[in-house]
Formats: sequence, structure tokens, C-alpha cells
Amino acid sequence: MTEPPQTATQHAFIALAPPDDAKNELAHALGPAYAAHPDLRWNRIEDWHVTLAFLGELPVPIVKRLRAPLADLAAARPPLRLALLGGGHFDERVLWSGIEGDLEGLHELAEAVRARVRDCGIVFAERPLRPHLTLARARRYDTASVAAAAACLDGFTGRSWQTERLHLVGSTVSGHLGPRRYQDIDAWSLAAGHQQRRPNRPKGTRSEAATDCSA
Repeated sequence: MTEPPQTATQHAFIALAPPDDAKNELAHALGPAYAAHPDLRWNRIEDWHVTLAFLGELPVPIVKRLRAPLADLAAARPPLRLALLGGGHFDERVLWSGIEGDLEGLHELAEAVRARVRDCGIVFAERPLRPHLTLARARRYDTASVAAAAACLDGFTGRSWQTERLHLVGSTVSGHLGPRRYQDIDAWSLAAGHQQRRPNRPKGTRSEAATDCSA
């Protein structure tokens, strides 16, 4: 008897994305770093996201179950005003650009997103939010390029921009040949207009509609 095929899996995360002109502004500032450090594993500009929750490897049907809860959440949350700021690195291995602006609102949105994921029974590594765009990673033998590339962004302050959509992003599924690629599974517009942030509610209450995690 043949074994049934395993369920396809993919890496997934939930994120915000800067608009194209903000990303192009940062890419222009990175020009000297691109030229000086071509051996870094540079992320594609279309993969630049501000990750709110990284979910790791999940079965594809489980990822799709998040669509309805995230659509409801996005419809209830106001846009945020953010900007890209400077550069830095994690452990001389990962190059990033920072985020400034409504960081309080960004942390609140991230927690709301993570609550929706938990409500759907999905277990994931809940690391503290450190708002940034990941730009490049160093190869194993390279311990200097990331720090040098980060220095190229000293003094960089991008223009202010308003978040528009909440993105559910997934990788190519397990078994795909070639490098892993990411693309939107779905994306939802945040609530239109400049809404006042809701007051804090007592613990144990929900500020948005109940979660529907049905497939």
C-alpha cells in the first residue's frame, strides 16, 4: 500500500509593506552598499516587509484559515504613519533598516495580529517585536560586510508614509525547486480615514469582532 502524500507546507508571516516610492528611496541610499558588498545575500526589494508575526512552516490549509480573521482585523484597524530610518545589524549577520513613527500603534497592531493567530489555534514563536526591514544576510565566512553596509545608511531618514494594507505572505510550498520565494497570499486594506485609537479595554475583552477561523 502506498503512503498518502504529505500535506504541502510553506513559511508564512503577517506584515506591513512600505509603498514603492519609500522602498525606492531606501534602495537609492543603499547604492554604495550594493556596489561595495555584492557578495551579501541581498533581499529583493519586493520582499521588504515590516513583519508583525512570523509563523514559520505551516500546512497550506492552516495558513489559508487566517484569511477571514485577518480581513476582519484589518477592517477595524486604522492606518499608521511610519518612516524608514538608518540601518543596523543583528550579530553582524543580518542587515536591516529601522522604523520610526507611530511605534505604539505598530506594537498594538502586532499584538492584535498575534491574538488572531492564537485564537485560530496556531502555535508560533512569539518573539518580541523589533520593527525593521531585513535587507541582506552575510555568508558564513563574512563577518565584516554587514556592519560596513549598515554604516552606508548612517544619517538616512526616509519620507513619512501611511500604511495601506495588512499582508498575509507565504513562501513557495515545500518541494518547490529553486530558491524560496515569497508572495502575498492575500492583503486587506486597513480602515479608511484617520480614526481615533480606541481606549484600552479590560483584559479578557475583545476590541474587534469574534474570530472566525473556518476554512
